[in-house]
Amino acid sequence: MKKEETHGDCNAFLNPIGDALYVIGGKWKLRVISSLRDGSKRFNEIQRTVVGISARVLSAELKELELNGFVKRVVHHQLTPVVVEYQLTEYAGSLSNVLHALADWGTMHRDKLRQER
Repeated sequence: MKKEETHGDCNAFLNPIGDALYVIGGKWKLRVISSLRDGSKRFNEIQRTVVGISARVLSAELKELELNGFVKRVVHHQLTPVVVEYQLTEYAGSLSNVLHALADWGTMHRDKLRQER
């Protein structure tokens, strides 16, 4: 019986982690979100901020982030040429604690590796 409870507890923990990683996992999504934390940016501005990302990959990441409600695409038709900006949604703010925790852990891990050398 204890094994079943433990297995259930484990699934209750692992399933939501899997869901989260499915939506925000990968090399680029959180970096793109972080680049937009200080305000709206145009595509090329994001690409310059997120060093190493190709235009094709950035385009795909922005589409996925928009689909999942983290990024909003704003088209300014009144400007010539038409200007497209990307901005974070209010929902993206729900990742704030995650981003801070990852940054803190990344700093701690980097320090640990430096000390071991």
